Parts: sequence; C-alpha cells; structure tokens
Amino acid sequence: MAKINRIGVLTSGGDAPGMNAAIRAVTRTAIYNNIEVYGINRGYEGMIEGDFVKLQSKDVSGIIQKGGTILKTARSARFRTPEGRQEAYENLTKFELDGIVVIGGDGSFTGASILSQEFGIPVVGIPGTIDNDLYGTDYTIGYDTCLNTVVDAVDKIRDTASSHNRIFFVEVMGRDAGFVALEGGIATGAEVIMIPEVKNQMVELRQFLSERAKSNRSSIIVVAEGDDEGSAIEIAARVQPEFPQFDIRVTILGHIQRGGSPSCYDRVSASRLGVAAVEALLDDQKSIMVGIVHGQVVHVPLSKTVKTHKGVPKNLLDVAHVLAI
Repeated sequence: MAKINRIGVLTSGGDAPGMNAAIRAVTRTAIYNNIEVYGINRGYEGMIEGDFVKLQSKDVSGIIQKGGTILKTARSARFRTPEGRQEAYENLTKFELDGIVVIGGDGSFTGASILSQEFGIPVVGIPGTIDNDLYGTDYTIGYDTCLNTVVDAVDKIRDTASSHNRIFFVEVMGRDAGFVALEGGIATGAEVIMIPEVKNQMVELRQFLSERAKSNRSSIIVVAEGDDEGSAIEIAARVQPEFPQFDIRVTILGHIQRGGSPSCYDRVSASRLGVAAVEALLDDQKSIMVGIVHGQVVHVPLSKTVKTHKGVPKNLLDVAHVLAI
C-alpha cells in the first residue's frame, strides 16, 4: 500500500451531470481513509495557477443532485506545453499532493497520462463525459442523464411534428461519436439516425424521404453534430429542394444535453467510481482509469484508454436498422 496523505481532485473538459457526485465520493472516501483532499478549480488551468482549495465533508454536502461541477472546468492551452505542465507540477509539489483524481474525458485523460509519465505523480481518471466514447468502460458519467434529456426533448418535438405532419431534423451532441444519437434515436423511435460511424447515409435518407412522400406522416431524423454529411441544418438544406412538398424543420438541442440534475444511474455510478479512484491510489495505482464493465469496477491503463477507439455497438446499429421500416 502506498503512503497517501493528501490528494487533489479536478474536473476537466466538458461538464457532465454526475461530476459533483464523483467529487463528493472522492472527497468523502479520502477523508474516511484519513487523507486530506484539495479541490483544483478550473481543471488544468487552475493547477497551473495554484487555484487549490481544501475540501471538507461539509463542502460536498448537498451537491450530489446538482448538475455541472462545483470545481468549475476549463480548457488549458498552457497545459499542452512542457512549460505549463512544469508550473502545474510545481504547484502539486508545493501543496504536497501525493496523487490526483481527474474527472473528465479523452482530452483530460491525455493530459493526465502525460503528467504522470513526465513527473511520476500517481493519477487516476474517472470517466465523465456525455459522449460515452471512452474505451474501457461501458458507461461514462453523464451519459445516462444526457440520454434522458434527449428523449424528453424529442418526445416533445414528436408531439408538434405529428400535429403538423412535419419532418424534424434534430441535432444532438456527438462530435466524434454517435452514442447519444444512436441510443437516443432508438429510444424516441426516430425514423432515421445519422452518426459519424456510418458512411454514405444520404442515400438511406433520400430513400426514406422518397418512401415518406407516399404517405402523410410526421418523421423524426436524429443527427449527431459530427456526422460526415454535415450539421442538421446543412443536411436539411440539401434535401429540402429535392422534396419541396415536405414541411421540414430543424431543432438543435445544444447545451441543454449537458445540464440538469443527474439521473439515479449517474449518481450511483459516479459514487462507485469516486470510491474506486481513491482506493486505486491507496493501492499504488499510478496511471489508470476506473470504469464499469458488465456492472463491475475495472482498472484500465490511461495510455490504453486514450489510444483505443471505442466504436458504437453493432447490435444497436442492427436494432436501429430493423426498427426503421
């Protein structure tokens, strides 16, 4: 067992519902094990500026139900430089931190992995991103809440689409991965789902619209923001002249997908992973992510997490294809 007296915790990258639950779990698990905890405000930028604050149990009381992150988050261009990381490390040394817990996504873990390699400081990552695109875990913190937000919004859009027999293109988040669009589309009964992982989808879309012309019914088309064919606005603009008989509208859900009170699943998962992260540091783990696979907590090397692509499940693609008739 490593001698851990004091640790830091930070949130980095895009915010995700459940981050506060993870901060709470890390803080209280550390205190339970007689370890001091410092919150690092504004991610790696705060690490460079020495924006550290000691956390007590009362400081994380009443935050498990809150979206966002009490530690704030920011992207740091300076941390991408050796000079910036040196400044960050000097602050970690100044505060005598024996390990760091990083809550975030792929970019956050890339920075954590480099920091650990360059300076030997133990780092444990907790996957927190609505995109669910991190290798080594079935679910990331915030993904379930994001999906519930998408389902609620699209259900409401479906009501007005049905009332006017309109076609709605609904754009959801997913710049590099289509998990939100795929599962959200299946859950809302979308007629077409367009994601970055599937190529040449305009052919399928045009076939659907041609068939749609034979009937007079509303339709929902879910588009991931990173789809190869373009944004929902661009795709809708391309097909509207080809099908002038349709009343086509576009809705971009945007940042409402990041906010809101985390779901029960996200709260419990964040709590489990927060406890596991501190226990991993106590077990002398130095550069890993704690994830959940088949319901069990697992340890995955950060280097593997950031270098390995996580693809959308083929079985879900098959489900979407079958149910789109």
